Amino acid sequence: MTAKETILVVEDEQKIADVLKSYLEREGFSVVCAADGEEALRLHALLSPALVLLDLMLPKRSGEDVCREIRARGNTPVIMLTAKTEEASILGGLAIGADDYVIKPFSPRQVVARVHAVLRRAAALQPVALRFGGGRLVLDTAARMVYRDGEEVTLTPSEYSLLLALASHPGRTFTRDELIYLALRDDYEGYDRVIDTHIKNLRQKIESDLKQPRYLITVHGVGYRFGGGET
Repeated sequence: MTAKETILVVEDEQKIADVLKSYLEREGFSVVCAADGEEALRLHALLSPALVLLDLMLPKRSGEDVCREIRARGNTPVIMLTAKTEEASILGGLAIGADDYVIKPFSPRQVVARVHAVLRRAAALQPVALRFGGGRLVLDTAARMVYRDGEEVTLTPSEYSLLLALASHPGRTFTRDELIYLALRDDYEGYDRVIDTHIKNLRQKIESDLKQPRYLITVHGVGYRFGGGET
């Protein structure tokens, strides 16, 4: 099973959001929608989407504010959706960190084409491997393979998705519900303790000392975090 890339669509006009969601899902993307700036930032922090489609005119927080915050957090690609046709407005959006823009009204096919183009550019800049513990644990994100001490580790799709979600944010604590949403989704078995089972299985495969794990750290009363292999 290949993990779907998640697109965050930030658009307060429901009809436009629904159309974009429909077209992007046909292209194989997983799509999550936000109707205001505050919700957009919350979902961005939770999901770490592959790309954000961002309307500039939003309730609660403006698209410009949202773009600045997303850019401060990292390198998530952002495509602006704007009804503002003035050159200064467009250049201003690009200056605060947007990767591309589409002017309303637009063809949904045009937006999908821009999404693919921006993702291709972003992929060329991304590392193909995450390395931890001095290289003792390696996640080859292009091949979806994991190596421990140079030996391939066989993981189930759910285990890999869970490990990748945690390893992509070393030091950040996730609740079980967040990990279910990020890593399992369609494989969700109906109760949050399924995460504990996956963590137990992962530890057996990647940890050298199950009593003192270096990578998959339990945060009591909350959930789990990825330790990065620090001693």
